[in-house]
Amino acid sequence: MELEQALHIARALVLADLAAGDVAEADVVSLVEDAVTHRRWWVEQWPQGVAFLPGLVAQDVQDALLERYGRWPLCPLCTGEGDPHALEVEPELGADPHWACAKQAVLVAPVGALATALR
Repeated sequence: MELEQALHIARALVLADLAAGDVAEADVVSLVEDAVTHRRWWVEQWPQGVAFLPGLVAQDVQDALLERYGRWPLCPLCTGEGDPHALEVEPELGADPHWACAKQAVLVAPVGALATALR
C-alpha cells in the first residue's frame, strides 16, 4: 500500500470515530493532523509498519485528547458501572486494530467503526 493512501485511511478511520463520539471539533481534528504528520516520519523510517498506522494514529490522538480534554473514547459497555474508563487499541502495535474494553476483555469495534458500538 502506498504511504499517502495508508495515511489517508488512518486519518479517515480516526476521524470517523471522533465524529461518532461528537468530538470532531476543529481543535481535535488538528490533533489528528499532528498525529498523521508524526506517523508519516515514523513509517518512512520503518516502511514495514504501514499496516499499523490506523492503530497508532488512534493511540496518538487518544493520548493527546487525554492531556487536553480527558478520556476518549469512553467504554460504552461499562457505562454507569463506577469510574468511566476509555477503550484501548488492541493490538497496540499490529494490523487490524480494534477498540477494546480491558475491564471485560472484549473487542468493542474496529478502529473506524466506533459508531456501531455507540448506538
